[in-house]
Amino acid sequence: MNTFNHKQPLLGLAKLMRMAYSGADLAPLGTQLIERAETDTSGKALMDLSTVLQLRGNRDLALTMQAQALKIQQIYTQPTATEMVALKLLVIMGAGDLMANTPVEFLLEDSDVALDIVYATPELPLPTELPKHDVLFVAIAQSDQNMPLLKAINIALSAWPCPILNKPERIALLSRDEVCNLLYSAPGIIIPTTLRLARQVLEQVADKQLQLSDSLKDGNFPVIIRPVDSHAGKDLDKIDDANALASYLQDMPNKEFYVSRFVDYRSPDGLFRKYRIVLIDGKPYVCHVGISEHWMIHYLNAGMAESMEKRAEEERFMTDFDNEFACKHAKAFHTIYERAGLDYLGIDCGETANGDLLIFEIDSCMIIHAIDPVDIFPYKQPQMNKVFGAFRQMLLNVKQPDNH
Repeated sequence: MNTFNHKQPLLGLAKLMRMAYSGADLAPLGTQLIERAETDTSGKALMDLSTVLQLRGNRDLALTMQAQALKIQQIYTQPTATEMVALKLLVIMGAGDLMANTPVEFLLEDSDVALDIVYATPELPLPTELPKHDVLFVAIAQSDQNMPLLKAINIALSAWPCPILNKPERIALLSRDEVCNLLYSAPGIIIPTTLRLARQVLEQVADKQLQLSDSLKDGNFPVIIRPVDSHAGKDLDKIDDANALASYLQDMPNKEFYVSRFVDYRSPDGLFRKYRIVLIDGKPYVCHVGISEHWMIHYLNAGMAESMEKRAEEERFMTDFDNEFACKHAKAFHTIYERAGLDYLGIDCGETANGDLLIFEIDSCMIIHAIDPVDIFPYKQPQMNKVFGAFRQMLLNVKQPDNH
């Protein structure tokens, strides 16, 4: 079914998350979308409803709505801010929640880049008829669930007629244990050995039948543990001893976990600092700085909005980033870019006491946005516009003149 254009535009992730972030009640909109879905033959109402449900915390129903939308239509067009289109971008995504794909919509909000998103699943291969595009971007995130899809997309793109960014065979290397192998022994980089361990092994450690050091060669307790394919700190914990591990496993039904030694990365003032950096065509850009009393930092709960001092430090860091942090760790960032082999990549990192770059995670699907309140974070808009401009410029740089 060719339904690329419809009168009622897709609202899309960026607009809906901006509404949610500003405190808007999405329930009335959800009701309207349910009503629209009864007569909408494009799937857009169901797709927007799926996003609303996810933002309201109803993941299971959201994915059901998304699956119904994809049965109707696999291609969704984002509204373009201007009629003067500089470039047409086609993005391949997979089914799933908000962590399942690179949220490209945020990078192109209010842009002159025309964005079409095509969804694929193992049961729904790429359609034979696709919108015309100058550049293709693969947004599917690495996960156990997505590995078969990444392999299928890799085959489908083997003779693609236009430039491809973030090739699927490179995305497939971003599991936590594989990233550890990729960056092993890299100069200026500290990344603790990350092991994927079966529940049975961890239960033996918890029962003190095995020593953790028998598996984790570079250390013992305390360790960081999380279920495989867990993101955004979900079920992530610091485990100090075998008894704590036993308690953790009691609450977790998962069969496999990632385990790595805990690195105390506190600064001399006793605070922890986590930096979110993106590499765009190899160049680093800072997106936020989380400062917290707790080792597990999420920007939203780090108290940034409540602390003028923390915001002042983040502003200074952004202002000085190119000449200080980016220069200091230039070799490390270049190594990450070369070894990962991705055109667009996110890095969550800190610094060790001796000044090395401490890698928490590298991933292609980190959320990079400009939806923080301008009155509280006025310095962020110029910085994020710099990031978005770099992403747009990368697209233009790879566009082939004769490609339509």
